[in-house]
Amino acid sequence: MICPNDPRQCVEIVDTTLRDGEQAPGVAFSTDDKCAIAEKLAEAGVAELEVGTPAMGGQELEAIQAVVRRKLPCRLTAWCRASEADLDAAAKAGVGGVHLSLFASKIHFQAFNKDSSWTLRQIEQLVPLARRRFDYVSLGVQDASRAELSFLLECAEAAEAAGADRIRFADTVGLFSPMQVHQTIQAIRAKTPWIALGFHGHNDLGMATANTVAAVQAGAHCVDVTVTGLGERAGNAPLEEVVMALHAAHRLDTGIDFLQLRPLAQLVSRCAGRPISPTKPIVGDALFEHESGIHVRGILADSRAFEPFEPESIGAPDRKIVLGKHSGAAARSLTLPSRPKPA
Repeated sequence: MICPNDPRQCVEIVDTTLRDGEQAPGVAFSTDDKCAIAEKLAEAGVAELEVGTPAMGGQELEAIQAVVRRKLPCRLTAWCRASEADLDAAAKAGVGGVHLSLFASKIHFQAFNKDSSWTLRQIEQLVPLARRRFDYVSLGVQDASRAELSFLLECAEAAEAAGADRIRFADTVGLFSPMQVHQTIQAIRAKTPWIALGFHGHNDLGMATANTVAAVQAGAHCVDVTVTGLGERAGNAPLEEVVMALHAAHRLDTGIDFLQLRPLAQLVSRCAGRPISPTKPIVGDALFEHESGIHVRGILADSRAFEPFEPESIGAPDRKIVLGKHSGAAARSLTLPSRPKPA
C-alpha cells in the first residue's frame, strides 16, 4: 500500500529482499527468482520494492530491468552510492525511484576516508539532481545508531531542504535498542515535520523487529524489511514479523495481505536455499502446536488464551495438540480411539 497524499499518515512497507536480502552470503537470485519474488511481494500489497544495485551492471542490471518490465503496482527503487554514475545506472535500469546512501558515523567516515562535510555536500548536490531524473528520492543515513544525534538532525534538515521525499536511518550493525530508536526518531520527527522518515533495522542483537516497531511508534512512515529476515550476518527485520506485530499488537494497517506471508516465505526460502525453522515466528510450521497441559486447556476454552491470532488469519494449518511429557488431562482426552484388537 503506497500512502495517498500525505505519506506521514500511514506506514509503508519497503521490502529489500531483492537487494539487502540477496547480500546474505551464498545467496544469489536468478532473474526468474527476482521476478517471481517481486510479483509475489506486489501481490501481497508491499508498497515499495528495493530491487537491487544497478551500478553492479551485468546480470544485476538485467534482472532489475526484467522486474521493471513487469509493471508491478508498487514503487520500484534502486540502491545507489552517492555518485552521479550510480544515478546514471539507475536511470538505465528504468526504476522510478532511487535510494542514495551516505555515511554518518565517525567509524564509517574513517573507514571510507570521508567526513561530515562530505555527506552534507552530497545531500545538497545529489538530491536535486536525482529529483530531476526520478519520481521518488530517498536518502539513506548509514550507521545511524553510532552517529551523533546532532549530525543526524543536520542530515534530516539538509535532506528536507534539498527536496528529498524520504530520509532513511539505518541501524547498520543492529546496535540500537527500542528506546534509543524511539528517542532518535522522535527527535528527528520534531525537527523535520515535512519529510517522510524511514527506518532500516539489522538483527545482530535480535532486536530488528522491536526496533522497527519502535520507529513506527515514534513517527517513522516507512520501514524496511526482508522476507524471513534474509540478509547479511543475522539478517534484517523480517517482513512477516513486522507486519503482524504492527497489526496484532498495535492495530496498525500496512496494507499487507496476511494470507500471502507464508507463501512468500516459502518462495524466498526455496530461491535462497535456506530452510525455514519450524519455530520461526509467523511462518514456522510449529507456530500453532501445543503440548503443555495448561496451554491446551486454555486454548480449548478460548484460543486467545495462548495464541496472538488465529491460524486461519495467516493461512497456517490448523493448530495441533501434541502429546508428550507436558500434556495434561485436557490433551489426553482428545486422543483418537485405540485400534481395534485383531480378530
